[in-house]
Amino acid sequence: MFRRLTLACAALVSVVSAQLAITSPGTNDWWVASSANTLAWTCNTSPYQNFTILCAQSLLNTPLAIIAVQENYDCSETITQQQSAQPAGTGYTILFASTLNSTDIYAQSEPFEIKALGSSYPTTTSSPGSTSTGTPSGSAGAAQATKSGSAFAEYAPVA
Repeated sequence: MFRRLTLACAALVSVVSAQLAITSPGTNDWWVASSANTLAWTCNTSPYQNFTILCAQSLLNTPLAIIAVQENYDCSETITQQQSAQPAGTGYTILFASTLNSTDIYAQSEPFEIKALGSSYPTTTSSPGSTSTGTPSGSAGAAQATKSGSAFAEYAPVA
């Protein structure tokens, strides 16, 4: 009996320790409005195969779905200006939720700011799946920050 209880406790501890965490954006890792921005998470410790990505803010009545089904193994995703056309402001959070029930939250980011178009990206960098912050993003429409400095986001109209 004691052995079964020990095994059950060990199984529970391993499930609890396997967590999904959003590493970017965060308190010191903001996004820039009307620009491509990077979202990163700890895919190597996640017990979930996929999830829905939501953006929440205190001014929004309900979280806004950004991506309906995101595969966990990607470890990061570039969020385009069309996916998250949120105005500059503070108090935003990213939520990872069940694809079947958006109120079943798997992970929540630290509160972060969306800065105005033209603001610089954070100057630190991280790799997907790590726990450091400051992952800037880049594409044809947004300049990419480097470890030695930052770049300014540029608006690229979409045809």
